[in-house]
Amino acid sequence: MKIRTGIGYDVHQLGENRKLILGGIEIPHNKGCIAHSDGDVLIHAICDAILGAAGLGDIGMHFPDTDMQYRDIRSTILLDRVNSLIMEKGFGICNIDTVVCLQKPKLKDFIPAIRKSISSILNIETGDVSVKATTTEYLGFTGREEGISAQAVVLLEKK
Repeated sequence: MKIRTGIGYDVHQLGENRKLILGGIEIPHNKGCIAHSDGDVLIHAICDAILGAAGLGDIGMHFPDTDMQYRDIRSTILLDRVNSLIMEKGFGICNIDTVVCLQKPKLKDFIPAIRKSISSILNIETGDVSVKATTTEYLGFTGREEGISAQAVVLLEKK
């Protein structure tokens, strides 16, 4: 048995007339992520953590934002593809721990649905996915509601 860890980070600018998607769930808000894809910073951070742990590069290498086939793609599709890539290499996910940093909206009521969405895509137990949210106490780009960031840590096991 071989254990590997990975870390992922993503950030997007917030803008009007965009949906705010986190963990595959649409969150009601007056702003959403400006991005080539649906801008799901949480899933992007998870993808990078998984790919890094497996030694498979990063999300931009596999799904470049210069490729129009990924324009407005749902990040849940990318996460499913990343999961297939690591399974082909003999890895399975033990657990994922994440944190989303944004000033508004509050995510508390959406976290159970986000955890269920992510665990369903990855075929792991909901209890193996942790999603936390925090603010920057009005400091920096997140505090000014100009952007959103997410971090993820993953533990993989090679079967």
